[in-house]
Amino acid sequence: MTPPRQIVAILSVAVACWNSALRAQQAHNPVIHADVPDMAMIRVGDVYYMSSTTMHMSPGLPIMKSTDLVNWELVSYAYDVLDEVDALNLQDGKNNYGGGSWASSLRFHDGTYYATTFCGATNKTYVYTTQDIERGPWTARSFGPSFHDHSLFFDDDGRVYMLYGAGDLRLVEMKADLSGVKPNGFHDVVIRNASAVAGDNIGLPAEGSQLFKVDGKYYLFNITWPRGGMRTVLVHRADKITGPYEGRLTLQDQGVAQGGLIDSPDGKWYAYLFQDHGAVGRIPFIVPVTWEDGWPVVGVDGKVPMQLDMPPNKSLIPGIVASDEFDRAPEDRELPLAWQWNH
Repeated sequence: MTPPRQIVAILSVAVACWNSALRAQQAHNPVIHADVPDMAMIRVGDVYYMSSTTMHMSPGLPIMKSTDLVNWELVSYAYDVLDEVDALNLQDGKNNYGGGSWASSLRFHDGTYYATTFCGATNKTYVYTTQDIERGPWTARSFGPSFHDHSLFFDDDGRVYMLYGAGDLRLVEMKADLSGVKPNGFHDVVIRNASAVAGDNIGLPAEGSQLFKVDGKYYLFNITWPRGGMRTVLVHRADKITGPYEGRLTLQDQGVAQGGLIDSPDGKWYAYLFQDHGAVGRIPFIVPVTWEDGWPVVGVDGKVPMQLDMPPNKSLIPGIVASDEFDRAPEDRELPLAWQWNH
């Protein structure tokens, strides 16, 4: 017996509503539809912190906070002014558009938060430290040279490193106080032609290094971009920080790439990555990670899921942006943290 059309229609509507309600209870990618390029991320207890690139804008090196990896708020900046040079001050006909501070590294070690970055215009690497990542104050130091797309790493034996570069990736041992390179310390190429696992026709050599240690092994995340292809995630692993490293192509889907690993308090693993959306900017994605034979497997069947089994996005408006309404109530701060100066 064929059911009446009215019943079929009602059931179809009910199923559609149920699916819609189910999606509303889940997070969706991108988790932030706004420009948050070159993210670095840490978890301290139940709280996640994320840093990003601000280039020629000041204040710079923003710090964002979340308790679920989905809903974020801007809580501080690591610096007010990057450095005093003509290009960064718009003096003597100079500027640093597209320059300034690039990809940062974020760490928590022995009660201190570290946010580091670099600048080509000054040929320096910058280290910012604080005991309170949300309120500061931050202490700044810098040294030469500029370590491109470096990843700060505190090893279990007390030694401190930065892994940096593009194409050929180098590891340099730092002084314990991060005031500069350690004299006579390790400084050498640890992965030559790191893009090789993605083919031999590469437009963007492997860069954006982020180094992690899981169950005694070292895992290095990088981005590369084959010509005629898309942004791609690479992972190399080693038993020693100095290598040898073996690598593989880990994710190649929708150009979602550049980032690293983060775990949740309940033992789940994720990758934080970005996708370039032109004028909107580089928007963050959270991608599930599983482990197989000691390798992180990023995505579901090689794809980036659009729906996530995580708390839902609370609003279509990201918590890191602010209105351009400048009328202020007496109790309001002078300007929301989202505002920055051009240089």
